[in-house]
This record gives sequence, structure tokens and C-alpha cells, in this order.
Amino acid sequence: MGQPHPPYRFTKSRRLAAGVRRWVTAAAGALALTGGLVAVGPQASAASLTQVTGFGSNPGNLSMYAYVPDALPAGAPLVVALHGCTQSAGDYYANSGWPKFADSYGFALVLPQTTGANNANSCFNWFEPGDSARGQGEALSIRQMVDKAVAQYGSDTRRVYVTGLSAGASMTANLLAAYPDVFAGGSIDSGLPASCATSVSAAYTCMYSPPDKTPAQWGALVRSAAPAGTTSWPRVAIWQGTADTTVKPANATELRDQWTDVWGIGQTPTRTSSLGGGTTLSEYDDPSGSPAVQVYSVSGMPHGLAVDPGSGPDQCGATGTYYLDAVCSSYHTARFWGLDGAGQEPGPGSLPAPTGLTVTSAADTTVSLGWSGVAGAASYQVYRGGTKVGTASSTAYTDTGLATGTAYSYTVAAVDASGAVGAVSAAVTATTTGYTPTCHTSSNYDHTAAGRAYQSGGYTYATGSGQAMGLWNTFTTHTLKQTAPGYYVVADSGCSA
Repeated sequence: MGQPHPPYRFTKSRRLAAGVRRWVTAAAGALALTGGLVAVGPQASAASLTQVTGFGSNPGNLSMYAYVPDALPAGAPLVVALHGCTQSAGDYYANSGWPKFADSYGFALVLPQTTGANNANSCFNWFEPGDSARGQGEALSIRQMVDKAVAQYGSDTRRVYVTGLSAGASMTANLLAAYPDVFAGGSIDSGLPASCATSVSAAYTCMYSPPDKTPAQWGALVRSAAPAGTTSWPRVAIWQGTADTTVKPANATELRDQWTDVWGIGQTPTRTSSLGGGTTLSEYDDPSGSPAVQVYSVSGMPHGLAVDPGSGPDQCGATGTYYLDAVCSSYHTARFWGLDGAGQEPGPGSLPAPTGLTVTSAADTTVSLGWSGVAGAASYQVYRGGTKVGTASSTAYTDTGLATGTAYSYTVAAVDASGAVGAVSAAVTATTTGYTPTCHTSSNYDHTAAGRAYQSGGYTYATGSGQAMGLWNTFTTHTLKQTAPGYYVVADSGCSA
């Protein structure tokens, strides 16, 4: 579906916010109309979308709407759903399909809403640190909505989830990073990695040409946003259309790298499967064998939320601007979180996660680790990239046979006398010494997007060596060999890693 304009159109700076609030308030009503879609206003009955007031200091100037099925018992889950740019809470309620599963699975649904008074195109300000960091702005307003819902509906604080589309998805990623103690899971639909941007200009760069950071670098952004000492992380679903020209598909790869690193697991899928609507699902399991990260790639889908109108149990939503007929993303996300009551993840053994995991040394092919002991532990299991690589009887372990110049993520879990494996520690990253060259064959455009090259005056040059590669486009292809960190040479005649 074509797009009449980019869904992101930002205020130029936080200093302009006051002025924007004055002159765009009148435009907010017009922004509720996009491509013929009229935002659905809140209704008055119990089982309908209803505005909720008095949910806190609300520093982000947001509105709270909720949908609560009739006779919902206390202790039910809570899902927070964030609309995209030019949309509203009512718009998302009417088209996303989430109310259907609130009814069938039994959970409360909270839909925050921003307006043109906050952002000229009614986007959540995911790129503003003052709105997306823990305890600040819009992020804090959403946190206050969760507290209000828990108090008012008796929601289970252990089963609170957040999802969003586009700007709402990007805010979702930031909320998962800032509040891992609040959200048990999240779904990022056509969005960007947490802390990808902290300014308007950086936001556009992230959307169209996301930085090619290492998993460890992306993971560090999450860990720095979270409370110190966090060891338990949300389970994350990532949805992305392969034909998205607004938020480039490379963002899904960077999101995968970010959240698998946070979980201390590798970037190779545990399994892949095909779903309806041309969708491929890749799953990345935690050490206990439960999916921690899922990536849904929807073939041929442009920018938007995947829906599948119909009455079938796995169908949902209505099509419209940025609501695209492919597969019901809400259904698959709800099942991933266990909201359908099936596939609840098993709990770990009773032993706590080891603390103080550190890299004591690293050489070309070995990494040595140490950690603090756990009372009652008979042994310890060591995981590299989420895969068990060894067992230690003490609080030290040396991993061998590694590649040179490579970053590895490690976690450790204590094992009791009965063989039950306890909670997994926070991850640490170790990088072996030396350097292993790599080869990359792609178009000049993709080389530039990945940071292996740069463009100047419409021409492309290899990063580091500065070798000329011709026109900056998708039709000119070269092979680049990375011979050192940040240094690439043209290797069209042959490249051996």
C-alpha cells in the first residue's frame, strides 16, 4: 500500500515543543483522519474503549484509554498497545485486532494516546531522551498508566506486556529497555532498536540507514537504560515487512542482535518456520529452551501492522492505512507471550543467578571467566551465545577453540544437588585477540547502509581504505574485505576470509 507521506514527521527540537503545542493543537483533529480512516472515539459501556483519567502526574501529556472485557477476574494479564504516527488510541483499537484477544484470552488492554500537541504528526517521541528514558516524559506517563490499571483492574504485575506500531514500536523498544522490571514481554512492529536515536536527525538515519553496531554494542544500550543490576529481561517479538521503505528491514536485524545479546544468546535461530501471509518466523531460545526472541519477516509487506481480517481463531483486525492484510500479528504475539494459556514457560530451579560474572582474561582462541559462588550450588553450567559449552565445579571456567578477534557472549547458571538448573546470570561479552578477516558482497547502497562504505557526491568509497567503488546505487556491486576493525578494501578479484 502506498504511503501519502512518511509516518514520522518530527518537531525540530525539544525547545520548539512549547511553540508546537500552541500551533498544532488545532491540527490534532485533522490528524485523526488518515487515508479515509476515522479515529474511533471512546464509548461509554463497560466492554468498550473508555477514557481513564487521574492516572498520575502525566509528565508526557498523554491520554489513557482502556478496554476491559466484562467480568474480567483479578489477576488477569495487562497489554499496553501504542499507536503509530497520525493514528489514535481509537484507531488502533478498531484495527489492530487486540480487543478480540482481550475477550477470548481474558486480559485488560490499555491504549495510550498522544496528539499533535506533543508532536506535529501525533507520534510518540521515541527519539527524545526526555520522553523515552526511565522516569521521564511519555515513558513515565505510560508507566503511570500501568500502575493505574493494576490498581483499578487487579492486573497481574508479573504479566504486563507492551506492543506498538512504527513510532509506537520504537517507544515500545525504549520502554522494554527502561522498564524490564515492569514489562514481561514486548512486540516491536515495524520499529527501531532501543536508544537508536537521541535527536531528530539521528531518528531519520535510524529509519533509513540504521547503524551497523555489534550485538554487544546494541545490548549495552539496553543495559545502560535499565536499572543497575537487572538480570531478568522481557521476551521480545520483532515484526518487519521486507518491502518497508520507511523503516528499513535492516532494523529488524539490529533489533534481533540487540535483544539476543541482552539475553546472552546467539544470533543463529534455534528454529525457523513458515506462517501464512508469506511470513517467516525465526526463534531464538534461552538456555532453558523457551523462545526469548522471535523475528517475524513478512514478505512483500510495506510499512505497517500485519492484520488478517476474518472470523477464524487466528484472524484479526481491519485493513486500512498502515494496517496491512497479511497475517494476524496480534494473534501470534499473544501466543508468544502465553496469553492463550498454552505453552507457559517452565520456571528455573530454586537457585538464584550467579553474580559478578567477569572476563578474567582473553587470548586469541581462549576466554577465561570467573563469578561469585551461589550457596547450595553443586556445579555451574556455562553458556556461550545461549548454548551450553561446559560445566564447572568451581567459580571459574576457560573456554577454548574460539575464533580470533571475535566477540562472544557468556552467561552462567548454578545447578543444585538434584540437577535442577537455577536462574541464568547477566551476560558478559568477551572479545578474543587477533583479527579474523571477513568478506562482504553487496550493492554499493547496501555497503554504505551497513557502514562498510560511505558516499560523497553520489560516489561510493570503501570505509578505511577510501578506495573508489563507483556510483552510489543498488546496481553497482562489489566485494569488500574487512582486514581490520573499520577498515575495508575492494576484493572483487577474490576474497578469502
